Amino acid sequence: MFTALSNPMRLKVVRTLAESGPASCGSLLAGVPKSTLTHHWRVLREGGLIWQEAVGREYTLTLRSDDLEQRFPGLLPALLRAARVPAPL
Repeated sequence: MFTALSNPMRLKVVRTLAESGPASCGSLLAGVPKSTLTHHWRVLREGGLIWQEAVGREYTLTLRSDDLEQRFPGLLPALLRAARVPAPL
């Protein structure tokens, strides 16, 4: 899970899903090549952070917030808060 969150693009996706709810795969990181998106979705799935399901002709990503809260109480909100704080110089 920590490896999945170590990438700024994946952290941005998790933050967006936490704030806005499920989203289509193509709507989250505009301008990023599909092969790169596929890689990021795989890392997030394997890290146990998201569900990816087919909805019609698209795939929807959903943050597994309930599962994460059950396994690691308070961890995800703490990580998302900490990621917003600028690093000290």
